[in-house]
Amino acid sequence: MRKILIVFAHPALEKSRVNTRLIEEVGAIDGVTFHDLYELYPDMDINVKAEQELLKQHDVVVFQYPFILFGTPALLKEWMDLVLVHGWAFGRNGNALKGKWACHIVTTGGSKASYSREGYNRYTMKEMLVPLEQTARLCGMLYLPPYVIHGTNVMKQQSIDENAKHYQAMLRMLADDSFDPAARDAQEYLNERFS
Repeated sequence: MRKILIVFAHPALEKSRVNTRLIEEVGAIDGVTFHDLYELYPDMDINVKAEQELLKQHDVVVFQYPFILFGTPALLKEWMDLVLVHGWAFGRNGNALKGKWACHIVTTGGSKASYSREGYNRYTMKEMLVPLEQTARLCGMLYLPPYVIHGTNVMKQQSIDENAKHYQAMLRMLADDSFDPAARDAQEYLNERFS
C-alpha cells in the first residue's frame, strides 16, 4: 500500500462547500496524511526541514487546492519555492523525490467547457497546469493527470457528495499497489476513471 501525503492549500476553507466536503472523506482511508498548509503556516513561515522529512515518508504527493487566478494559492507556491530546492529535490544530488508520484486535485468555479481552446479561458486545464507538471518532472516524479472538479460555484449538494465519493475512490486507487499508471497520459483527468 502506497502512503499518500495530501498537501492542502485553501486560503478561505470556511467558504468552500466542496473542499470542506472532500476532506471529510480522508479519515476513512488508511495511509493518508492530510497536511493543511494554511492551518500550519498562517504567517507563511514554513518549516522547510520538517516539510522535506514529511515528503520523504510518502510515496504519492497530492497537491489539493482551489484554482485561483489560473494558479495555486500563494502559500502553496511559497511552499514549492522553499521546499523543492536545488540539491534536494532536483539538480546535482537532488533526488529526494525521484520515483514518487505527483497528482493535483483542483477545484474551480469554471465549467469544463470554459477550460478549452474554444472556451472562455482559451486553454485546457491540462495546459494551465504545465508549469506544475514540469516541476514534478524536474524533481524526477511521475506526474499523473489532474483530478479536476469544475463548476463548484453552482454545484448542488448531491453533486458535491458524489464528487466526494469519487475523490475517496481516487485516493484509494492511488494507495492500492495494484494501480498501474501506465496509461495515464491518455487521460485528460483522473476523474475519467470514475465517470
